[in-house]
Amino acid sequence: MQCSAAELARLMVAASSRAWTPSLEQTLHHLGCRKSLSPTLVARVIDPFLLNHHSLALGFFNWASQQPGFSHTSATYQSLLKSLSLSRQFNSIDKLLKQVRAHKVFLQPHVYRSLIASLVAGRRTHSAFSLFHDVASIAREIGPEACNSLLAALASDGSMKSARNLFDEMLNRGVRFSTLGFGVFVWRACRQMELSEILGLIDGVKRVDFSGINGSVVALLVVHGLCTDRRVNDAMFALEELRIRECKPDFMAYRVVAETLRQMGCVVDVQMVLKRKRKLGVAPRANDYRELILEFVRERHFCEAKELGEVIVSGDFPIEDDVLNVLIGSVSSSDPARAISFLRFMLEKERLPTLLTVINLSENLCKHGNGEELVQVFQLLSTMEYFRDLESYNVMVSYLCKAGRVKEAYQVLQEMKKKGLGPDVSSYNSLLEACCREDLVRPAKRLWDEMFANGCCGNSESYNILIKKVCEVDEAEDACHLFHQMLLKGLEPDESTYRSLLQGLCRAKNVELALEIFNKAVEQDEQLAKALLNTFILCLCKQGNLSLYILRVCCVESHLTFLRYLVDAGQHSLACKHLQWIADESPEMLHAIPPEFAASLSSS
Repeated sequence: MQCSAAELARLMVAASSRAWTPSLEQTLHHLGCRKSLSPTLVARVIDPFLLNHHSLALGFFNWASQQPGFSHTSATYQSLLKSLSLSRQFNSIDKLLKQVRAHKVFLQPHVYRSLIASLVAGRRTHSAFSLFHDVASIAREIGPEACNSLLAALASDGSMKSARNLFDEMLNRGVRFSTLGFGVFVWRACRQMELSEILGLIDGVKRVDFSGINGSVVALLVVHGLCTDRRVNDAMFALEELRIRECKPDFMAYRVVAETLRQMGCVVDVQMVLKRKRKLGVAPRANDYRELILEFVRERHFCEAKELGEVIVSGDFPIEDDVLNVLIGSVSSSDPARAISFLRFMLEKERLPTLLTVINLSENLCKHGNGEELVQVFQLLSTMEYFRDLESYNVMVSYLCKAGRVKEAYQVLQEMKKKGLGPDVSSYNSLLEACCREDLVRPAKRLWDEMFANGCCGNSESYNILIKKVCEVDEAEDACHLFHQMLLKGLEPDESTYRSLLQGLCRAKNVELALEIFNKAVEQDEQLAKALLNTFILCLCKQGNLSLYILRVCCVESHLTFLRYLVDAGQHSLACKHLQWIADESPEMLHAIPPEFAASLSSS
């Protein structure tokens, strides 16, 4: 059977669970694929059809390698490397590149471009540089985007020696620099290089091609780097040198220098710099900085985005809402305090963040354990009447609960009621779960009653939250009452519901009721009951010497159900022991068990 590349890929995806298996190899053998196997076919199967199935792509590549007379070509290596780079399978990429070097396989520049981009995105900057170093001779063909991205990543990571090597290669081979690549490189170089060297870097690029670089932005980055390193005299001198080189410093650059001088108490120099600003400075173009900050965030240079954002915000320079939203959301992952300062700036301008920004900020504040700051953020937003609908209020309730601020969350619920905005079942579930997590069982029960009194019927999640908690605190009868309420309302218990009940009832030594609950699971869904069986057995065993009690309370039907599910779960040995125990303790009950079933157990 001869299959096209599309048909072969479709068969592999359908016959697998996205992973390469021996059975898949058998399928390919049965299809007779070996007869029509060629490097062209392998390459066409992987690219485009298996690009998003890296395990299948790698498995198919390796299987083809094992077939008699088959040899991989540049096309097959390229197709697999493309798949692996998309899924960032760096260990597999390393192994495959070793084969490429060993067999001297030629790869197109676009393959190296995608590999370098993937390694940079995965924060494998040293591996990316090592790969670039091996193929530096085709740097121009690899292209400016990948090279500048790598240059920025190396400089951002502090790998200035490698960054300088890359810069020199790009310069010597005529690769065009961008504001991102050259900007971050020269910005971080200010911490290590003399001003004459920094100006030399600019001169070197200007001799080749400066067209892809925004000179005013570079000027700001240079003076900011120098001032951060407390080299304010160099920064003052650099303002004029940069202007001569047509990297015209804008008002932001002059302000950075002036503010550093002010902090150092150099009042006369501050006035001099401000005078030069009025005479020589140019107005900053908000769009230039907007694009650079967004590019920083796309490339995950959050530190650089934060520092540039601080310069803009501290000087009250123009910045658009979308940039502030991006800054707040991205910077909060590493520096929540700085993200809040960006939020304050936004609110002072009477502008509001998007709900997604608030969610990202809240999530990161919770991750960092900044509950107090989270409350302050919500208070700030409330003063601006930010919360106006059920969706935004639920975000506030949810994250207050996640931070363990139960009291504040309950107050928000009361506020929602006053405004006629619910609360809905999602609001109550968030607070109910927080109460249970904080071991506030009585408040949780009061909240439960309040929820129903306000006309909000709980859902399955609501019941599961409270059932689990009351079982944990050994109030199994209350849990059963909730369980039966759940059934009356037509809500279907799930595995979590039954697991909590069985554990709670066994812990309370109420085996009769536990078996009753287990039988309910059997009636509801046999697969569900099978999934619960091991839990149930474990719970019973943990209680120790309960055999006689189980025997007294269990009817024949319960024992029979139990035995059948032991058998279905493959627990034959345990089923035989249980049958023998029944025979020893209650021979009359043994007679009630169908003889053919007992015989089948004995024979197994």
